[in-house]
Amino acid sequence: MVVLRYIIIIIFSLPIFSLGQDTSGTKWSSNIEKNLLDNIAINNNAREIYRKIFIRLQDEKVSTKFVVELLNYKEIVVDETVIQRFNRPAEKLSYERYRKIFINDSRVKDGVVFYNEKKALLDTISSYYGVDPFLLVSLSGVESNYGSNSKTHSVFNALHTVIHNLPRRAKWVEKEMAEYLIYCWENEISPLSLYGSYAGAFGYGQFIPSSFRAYAVDFDRDGIREPFEWPDVLASMANYLVKNGYSLGENNFSKDSPNWKSIFRYNPSENYVNVILDLRVQLMEVVN
Repeated sequence: MVVLRYIIIIIFSLPIFSLGQDTSGTKWSSNIEKNLLDNIAINNNAREIYRKIFIRLQDEKVSTKFVVELLNYKEIVVDETVIQRFNRPAEKLSYERYRKIFINDSRVKDGVVFYNEKKALLDTISSYYGVDPFLLVSLSGVESNYGSNSKTHSVFNALHTVIHNLPRRAKWVEKEMAEYLIYCWENEISPLSLYGSYAGAFGYGQFIPSSFRAYAVDFDRDGIREPFEWPDVLASMANYLVKNGYSLGENNFSKDSPNWKSIFRYNPSENYVNVILDLRVQLMEVVN
């Protein structure tokens, strides 16, 4: 059993605003920004990244109250397992070793069950978007093991950790943290309540925040683009592929074909694309 270790870096003994205090009328100021940065950033790199994030939030008209309330979350930590995963990504393994992570008898069996249970929905989405249903099942299997493995890390803390410890990812994480906070504000979600991957991706489709905001769809039309409901998730996957070049109604997945490239955009790794396509073929062979 692996024990996750965390380093708590922020102590909120003297927050600017106490829990429950009404800050709805608070306006952004240089003093508020300084206090936020003093409390949330522990090195200069993080301070500069968060400063840019706060500017983006102001530009997007995110309420000052929402931003200030970050200071009330005692759960904000740096998670050293995030750095370990970024420094040793599975995609760098040999394909033989990488494949064993995602393709085994259990993954194929569960994928067949998933396909059969969701067949009507998959057929509807496939007809609407022109995307192969077995590809959507394979993506679901690799990304979250059909929904059973989608919540290993706090999304906020994963991005917060990258902000502090991976300067090579500064531009990427600045964008993703801003997108994540905007998403939480728009949907009235506590930033510390959502869990996903070590890279800050969340939902059964494991979209990073910018991709979720850009490509997620409300397929069941209940007014919410839901990352943990299959109608929205499968449709969002299909929409992502189509918007990134998938050839509608075609099943040509040869290397560098439009369909192959659309999967590569989901995760820019040849190992990833190959394992998605390998699992797809195995699922088709069993079902058919």
